[in-house]
Amino acid sequence: MAKDVHLVGFRVGRENFGVPISSVHEIVRMMDVTSVPDSPDYIEGVINLRGKIIPVIDLRKRFGEAEIASNNKKNRILVAEIQERLVGLLVDAASEVLKIPPEQIEPPPNVFEEGELNYVTGVGKLNGRLIILIDLSKILQRGVLRHLGELGDAAGAA
Repeated sequence: MAKDVHLVGFRVGRENFGVPISSVHEIVRMMDVTSVPDSPDYIEGVINLRGKIIPVIDLRKRFGEAEIASNNKKNRILVAEIQERLVGLLVDAASEVLKIPPEQIEPPPNVFEEGELNYVTGVGKLNGRLIILIDLSKILQRGVLRHLGELGDAAGAA
């Protein structure tokens, strides 16, 4: 019998998403984010988390939705490791570890396989809800990851 897939569940807008629990280092409350000039609009800036400078990406902006209300007490920053770099992901809410049986996960519809939506790896069904499973490394293209590394390095040197 296959083991359940363990995910960190979070919400962006009205949708529920999940990422492998192994890629998430921690979930922190919203904190002051220092903006970085000339960065793409979905890069919120950088945070100082226990001495480490971590770039923060607003997933609402990345997904093309309205901005996250900055005064919402449920907002969280998921600190995840993406291709050996720590990156903060600003989400509307993150609270639960999801355990989804593999037979309840379907491959993504064909529409997600091309272009900008190739980060969707599957759709899980859990208690009547659909959980969109995403590959964090595909949300950020290589150039963006390199740019994020440069942002963190530059902010750390300042």
